Amino acid sequence: MSLSIWDPFQEMETLLDRYNRSSRKTLADSDNRNFEVGDWVPVVDIEETEDAFTIKSELPGVEKDDVSINIDRGILTIKGEKKTEKEDKKRHRVECSYGSFVRSFTLPQSIKMDEVEAEYNNGILNLTIPKSEEAKPKEIEVKIK
Repeated sequence: MSLSIWDPFQEMETLLDRYNRSSRKTLADSDNRNFEVGDWVPVVDIEETEDAFTIKSELPGVEKDDVSINIDRGILTIKGEKKTEKEDKKRHRVECSYGSFVRSFTLPQSIKMDEVEAEYNNGILNLTIPKSEEAKPKEIEVKIK
């Protein structure tokens, strides 16, 4: 029998981590539609110009082939998985996020869904979502009589 030092803080940290992971695995119910929830959530920046919306998402360590992008009923969904190395190593701390992820965004109706473009480079996903002509701001001159 070997002696080990009990670390109550490490035990609490492990317990909280297990609790957080299990709660993220459930499905969220919103407006009678089920949405998937992943193990982690990548960060995004969403910007708007006169001609388009752009979404930039940071996906460090995720391979291009492990990412899928879909548009269904006006909802843009980015799904993927960051795979972990399966080696027998003694790990002292794991702070990087691994596993599946899902991000969903409701798109405005005034976009050109057929012209959405995606580019993936060095772990950065850039989506360009062009606006339809009626959504672009128009300046109309009103003549004074």
